[in-house]
Amino acid sequence: MSMVLPGVVGFKLSGKLHEGVTATDLVLTVTQILRKYGVVGKFVEFYGEGMSKLSLADRATIANMSPEYGATMGFFPVDHVTLQYLKLTGRSDETPQQDRVYSSYLELDLADVDPCISGPKRPHDRVPLKNVKADWHSCLDNKVGFKGFAVPKEEQQKVVKFSFQGQPSELKHGSVVIAAVTSCTNTSNPSVMLGAGLVAKKACELGLEVKPWVKTSLAPGSGVVTKYLLQSGLQQYLNQQGFHIVGFGCTTSIAENDLVAAAVLSGNRNFEGRVHPLTRANYLASPPLVVAYALAGTVDIDFEKEPIGTGRDGKSVYFKDIWPTSEEIAEVVQSSVLPEMFKSTYEAITKGNQLWNQVSVPSSSLYAWDPDSTYIHKPPYFNGMSMDPPGPRRVKDAYCLLLFGDSITTDHISPAGSIHKDSPAAKYLMDRGVGRKDFNSYGSRRGNDEVMARVGPKTIHIPTGEKLYVYDAAMKYKSAGQDTIVLAGAEYGSGSSRDWAAKGPMLQGVKAVIAKSFERIHRSNLVGMGIIPLCFKSGEDAETLGLTGHERYTIDLPSKVSEIRPGQDVTVTTDNGKSFTCTLRFDTEVELEYYDHAGILQYVIRNLAKQ
Repeated sequence: MSMVLPGVVGFKLSGKLHEGVTATDLVLTVTQILRKYGVVGKFVEFYGEGMSKLSLADRATIANMSPEYGATMGFFPVDHVTLQYLKLTGRSDETPQQDRVYSSYLELDLADVDPCISGPKRPHDRVPLKNVKADWHSCLDNKVGFKGFAVPKEEQQKVVKFSFQGQPSELKHGSVVIAAVTSCTNTSNPSVMLGAGLVAKKACELGLEVKPWVKTSLAPGSGVVTKYLLQSGLQQYLNQQGFHIVGFGCTTSIAENDLVAAAVLSGNRNFEGRVHPLTRANYLASPPLVVAYALAGTVDIDFEKEPIGTGRDGKSVYFKDIWPTSEEIAEVVQSSVLPEMFKSTYEAITKGNQLWNQVSVPSSSLYAWDPDSTYIHKPPYFNGMSMDPPGPRRVKDAYCLLLFGDSITTDHISPAGSIHKDSPAAKYLMDRGVGRKDFNSYGSRRGNDEVMARVGPKTIHIPTGEKLYVYDAAMKYKSAGQDTIVLAGAEYGSGSSRDWAAKGPMLQGVKAVIAKSFERIHRSNLVGMGIIPLCFKSGEDAETLGLTGHERYTIDLPSKVSEIRPGQDVTVTTDNGKSFTCTLRFDTEVELEYYDHAGILQYVIRNLAKQ
């Protein structure tokens, strides 16, 4: 395995979290700090006396968020918590100590962490809980962007009345319509999961109920969670508040009245379109806060001053009335999270389940492709492939397929959500007899390249000036034998390491991506699909260079792979006389080999054939 030796950023933790502050609050704070500092391609080691106050689950929560703050990995050095785990699993307790030297340093006093959420569109846009209401109103005012929806002042107080399950209801901007306790980052952490159960319990005892139009869901990261929620007796209260079912009945009100509806989830990512196409505001929060917002039914609330609702005694119920203390959480963790739960759950993993075990398995060693399947399709990666590597391919007079700004995520490039009825993917499915109700999602159909290549917004087909879906424009370019590239801003490909964000553009005929900077995994995935990643020089981008995306681009790569070096300068020229220098982002010699072979898949096949 070849990789560039990373810089190691030391992140010193001091102090102790205040009462009522959760591991999720801490991880959202850390994510904001590290994304602002810039740790793409780096290791982050957390250390300091504050680390000793963090449980193993809290550390795992921070480490598991590394894709969101952009690091290759986040990790913790050995200490008493590590040794306790090693002893429990029969390892030696000998620990050599040595001084650590880091490439750079950051520091956080845990006492400075406040309860918070992040959003409405990115994981590192942290908002202290006490400022959420004010921040929400500024988001309504601001121009459309990561922190703005540009809702006119006269429209901001709009109230839409509708009937839900026979009862009169109403929605406003900021109404919470999805509340999801999900993602392994949080749902494998007993303190926040049991904390969510305690919030539900206190709410039930006071007579508070989740607003009926809120789609609630509980998706634990481990089967053990179910066991300790049952052991603690808290699952019944989560059930009572709807966190065992899914029910959603107000999509028409949102779409027809152009409301900025909100989702609150305990996941890692809240990029546009990832949660649901009709929730334009999406906030990350701890599991207990997800329950609290489901009870409030809106993000347009100041939990310090405004009541969440009215109890059965007619009195106002406030956030502080349902929020558990650290001591309460610790007690229920101690009594409910038992070693036997982990042992019995993990022992059963290799045994499968009844449905899985009954699946018929053909005896052939090769997969039998079903030509009629709309879920699994034989991909064209090896069609026409010879045993000789094609070598460097000069990109000449390429059109710009798409021109992007900053922070385009892999969810933007290749969403996992629903398939729109008017999209090229929908047309493909309907042509094969699939009804609209059976479209399912892009995530479910990722085994079919014909569906996944038909993803993307609309763009301008430069030669004709037509506004087409990306796929349709790409096919026009391909049929005419014309190369295409993508121009982008900073942090291109951030978010989850979705392979289809590279496979899709490759199948659409994209030859290169020129960006201000790349998220590490996506850049590597582009190389793995034979797409050239290039970075603008520092201080330059499409705007400063006066590029409109209507030019044709030629990338002057050497004709022999032996003449290409990782990180070398490459000249890009346009048909209107502009010329600029980019950095070639093949970061290792092995990546160069992948490119020489037209991608990692072809590289592997050719090497297997040689053996």
